[in-house]
Amino acid sequence: MNRNPIIPFVLIMALGIGLVFFLSIEGLNNADEKAKEEKHGEMAGEEGEKPSSGEFDPEAKYKESCVSCHGGNYEGGAGPALKGTKLSKDEIKDRIKNGGGIMPAGLVADENLDAMADWIKSLK
Repeated sequence: MNRNPIIPFVLIMALGIGLVFFLSIEGLNNADEKAKEEKHGEMAGEEGEKPSSGEFDPEAKYKESCVSCHGGNYEGGAGPALKGTKLSKDEIKDRIKNGGGIMPAGLVADENLDAMADWIKSLK
């Protein structure tokens, strides 16, 4: 009737060590897959650009980086509304490049500032 109280703890420890070993092996496999995905992503193009055409798409960049603050219909939210903005094109470019308030700087590459500002000014 005397049972050894250590046996359940040893079994749990063995299960834990086995689980850690298995998850480590699984993590190594996932790391290889992740590295392949990242390498493929660099070749396809990023930062709001379409991989097939190579041209900057302001609306895609907006959906990627701006929609959370400026809203899905450009109505504003945490950031101001973009529809009917009273800012000039140069003021828009400056705000995108340098940020201001809660807006972070540098969301759009310098060579794409004109296209983004023109697109924002065209919103009605």
